[in-house]
Amino acid sequence: MMADQERIVRLLKTAKGQIEGILKMVEEDRYCIDISNQILATESILRKTNKEIIREHLLHCVKDAFQTGEEEKKIDEIISVLDKIAKG
Repeated sequence: MMADQERIVRLLKTAKGQIEGILKMVEEDRYCIDISNQILATESILRKTNKEIIREHLLHCVKDAFQTGEEEKKIDEIISVLDKIAKG
């Protein structure tokens, strides 16, 4: 992975902490909207993390594939990910 690993780990640990907090909120029977807001915040962090990973993939892996003539596989991978994002 070419993305800034420390930054990615920090973001994912933040999301993990938020998920643990959400579980605790559910167990404590907290207000639904508060739980929903925390879920949205966690989704935002995960989207941000994914964008960073995809960006670095495009800058390095896809760029290298074009330079070596192996771009079709990488393009198909990106199309597949974009399809999943669009369905999300």
